[in-house]
Amino acid sequence: MVHILSLKVENRAGTLSRIAGLFSARGFNIDSLTVAPTEDPSVSSMTIVTHGDDVVIEQITKQLNKLIDVIKVVDTMGRDYVQRETALIKIHTRVEDRAEALRVVDIFRARVVDSSRNSYTVEVTGDSDKIDAMINLLRPLGVKELVRTGKVALAREGTRC
Repeated sequence: MVHILSLKVENRAGTLSRIAGLFSARGFNIDSLTVAPTEDPSVSSMTIVTHGDDVVIEQITKQLNKLIDVIKVVDTMGRDYVQRETALIKIHTRVEDRAEALRVVDIFRARVVDSSRNSYTVEVTGDSDKIDAMINLLRPLGVKELVRTGKVALAREGTRC
């Protein structure tokens, strides 16, 4: 089962390395990882997507809490969270396909952030299903390149973490 772990960590050198090392040393996989400073520059928010049963996730959580740089760990499973991901998709744009590409961009409330004679670069933000659906519609047009951020999650207002 997929779990999204939301962490608050000290924003200092080596924190990411120690957390990644914990996963690696125990044979756990990180499906996606995002890290960025919070409103407090001394603290970073980290979102880790991993998978495992409840026992494995509990073990991961306990091990993370033992690290000195980790301030807080929350498993979002069963909690009310907003989750988003961003993707940049570069697609071929033959003259006959441009209207179709722009139609798909409009349907998904995405936007073209760069264009050339032969390609559009599209930015889309949403949940993973939305991004997957858009990619699947753009594939027949010719996806040249694709990058995704991984998930970020934030508790809804009034939700205890």
